[in-house]
Amino acid sequence: MIGKITGIVSYKGAGYVIVDTAGVGYKVFIKQATMEELGKLGTKPAELWTYLAVKENAMELYGFVHRETLEFFELLLTVTGIGPKTALAILNIAPVPTLRSAIASGDASHLTKTTGIGTKRAERLVMELKDKFEITEREGGAHQDTSDVIEALKALGYSQKEARDALQKLPKDSATPEAKIKQALKTLGRG
Repeated sequence: MIGKITGIVSYKGAGYVIVDTAGVGYKVFIKQATMEELGKLGTKPAELWTYLAVKENAMELYGFVHRETLEFFELLLTVTGIGPKTALAILNIAPVPTLRSAIASGDASHLTKTTGIGTKRAERLVMELKDKFEITEREGGAHQDTSDVIEALKALGYSQKEARDALQKLPKDSATPEAKIKQALKTLGRG
């Protein structure tokens, strides 16, 4: 099992990178926010925690900058009907604390924003994982803030995807929903 890979990112594709390690290029599927965290090609070594998905006809490597994200990814895989590509798509909609909070509070609607996740599948995911998370007041507030910011950006004419992408780029220390909206608008070029 490949648990971690360190090397130079030599290529970025749609949803994956090629990481060169000791003369071997590994194709690693990553989430969009990770693509941006890795920076420019060939500039510095990248370190990714990995999950190796073995199928009958393929072996696929999924990479994450943070161990917490990998652990959440692996937890998503324990849900009936959720495979690696769907789990990665779920991770693309919001940061892990927001997703944990949505699941812990029983908010299946937050998960239906993922392509390929309908209401029934989202409800199953919440049902199977809800008891595995202890929600804190801070996480609950963070989930509500994220939903509020996305709705505000949508009201200003941005798509769901544009709003989510802008939120992913915000620093983790953004305090209030108003500050997040201002920063998101700057990211989107209207601030």
